[in-house]
Amino acid sequence: MISIVAVWAQSPAPPPPAARPPETDRFPAAPAVEKLQQTQHSIQVNGKTIAYTATAGTLVLKKDDSKPIASIFFVAYTRDDAGDKSKRPVTFAFNGGPGSSSIWLHIGALGPKRVVLGPNGEQPPPPYRLVDNEDSLIEFTDLVFIDPVTTGYSRHAPGEDPKQFHGLEGDLNSVADFIRLYIAKFDRWSSPKFLAGESYGTTRAAGLAEVLLEQGIYLNGITLISSVLNFETISFNPGNELPYILYLPTYTAAAWYHKKLPADLQRGTLEKAVQAARDFAGGEYTLALMKGNRLTPAERSKIAEQTAHFTGLSKDYVERSNLRISIQRFRKELLRNEERTIGRYDSRLQGTDLDSVGERPEYDASYASVQGAFTATFNDYVRQELKWESDLTYEVLTDKIRPWSYEKQQNQYVNTGEMLREAIAQNPNLRVLVVNGFYDLATPFFATEYTFSHLGLDPSLQGNVRLTYCDAGHMLYTSKPCLDSMRHSIEEFYGQTLSSPQAEPRRSGASGAIR
Repeated sequence: MISIVAVWAQSPAPPPPAARPPETDRFPAAPAVEKLQQTQHSIQVNGKTIAYTATAGTLVLKKDDSKPIASIFFVAYTRDDAGDKSKRPVTFAFNGGPGSSSIWLHIGALGPKRVVLGPNGEQPPPPYRLVDNEDSLIEFTDLVFIDPVTTGYSRHAPGEDPKQFHGLEGDLNSVADFIRLYIAKFDRWSSPKFLAGESYGTTRAAGLAEVLLEQGIYLNGITLISSVLNFETISFNPGNELPYILYLPTYTAAAWYHKKLPADLQRGTLEKAVQAARDFAGGEYTLALMKGNRLTPAERSKIAEQTAHFTGLSKDYVERSNLRISIQRFRKELLRNEERTIGRYDSRLQGTDLDSVGERPEYDASYASVQGAFTATFNDYVRQELKWESDLTYEVLTDKIRPWSYEKQQNQYVNTGEMLREAIAQNPNLRVLVVNGFYDLATPFFATEYTFSHLGLDPSLQGNVRLTYCDAGHMLYTSKPCLDSMRHSIEEFYGQTLSSPQAEPRRSGASGAIR
């Protein structure tokens, strides 16, 4: 079976089966009870005061015989003066992992509160704090943040096997069931419906487009933030050359930021350097890797020199790596002489290891910079302001969902892009906004471009997809200018989606902000 890469989780590898605690301890169940807690709030957005209701609660998933199987925790924000629900969009948002709660999009980007970080997402000193998020989407859409089973406060019911939720199909079906329940309970059948997913949440969102369609729930739009739909593009496995090709322009972006490129690339703009890397990676570099051992010594030397030119690494290192630079090696090697590593989620951030001779960093500095701040502020916020009380641990990012099942994808790479294509073909009014960060080493932008250029959409539907870019990492909203611009792009996307079913194809770009 082809191994699948988890694109969010950074927790250590799970212990071997013999060392695992009993399943009842690893996956503690919780009574499946529907419980709702509503509070009233207001926020200033674009100079206007918006009053809204926050609903923190659980909805219970049930089998056909009405037996509970899980309780899903969510937080919803609905604008009080929105009026006619048939004209008010509702957006279902989630993060990825697998194993992540929705905390990152919730208090980092889309919700009415956000965590205060440094200008590039650097770790602030504790205690951490939340502020009103003037970039919240609450002005033009209601928001529902979903924690899949075993994340956040969501749990399987007593007597149920949690593994039924810990896999591609089980996850899609349980999240789809929650969305259907929410729509029915809160009278949103007539509302325009959107999804917003980040990282593995984009894998989920693309799959949900088809699963929900099969249930008669047709979506208006999907926002994909830091996307991975086709796992072949990011899985560094022997015989799979794609990741080496598709990561290279992101290596160039990281090297440009850390001033490791040659003068001809370094003195220009980031976008200019990235475009040159795109051209090389998709051209001569691809042809060279396809040749394999048929490369002549002269050809190999030339490609090694060019690869070093675009990555900031030495030609000798590239040659000894067989022209193929994996993500972990790049993160360790780029700043090795300075005894620093670079982040996976955001290659602008730096970390330190015990020594500088290893093959891979000991940790991800860009995850360490956000983990504590998001965890502390959310646990305080959910209790103090949302008035939700629970003795359960809020699972921010857990490995309790491992091993994640891809049983039906044995001997192939997961690719929910095909599910998205089928959904758009059947629902030609469905539009997709794809948001990318240039410094994202978890889900590189060139891999996303490859995925969408190979989606197989009919030419008449290619205008349904728009790609945007920002000078930031995986959690690009931790950069305030990118958060501002992402909010503007999403608002424009919603307006265009709800006013006209078709859009002109475009992929825009300019350095410094979402585009």
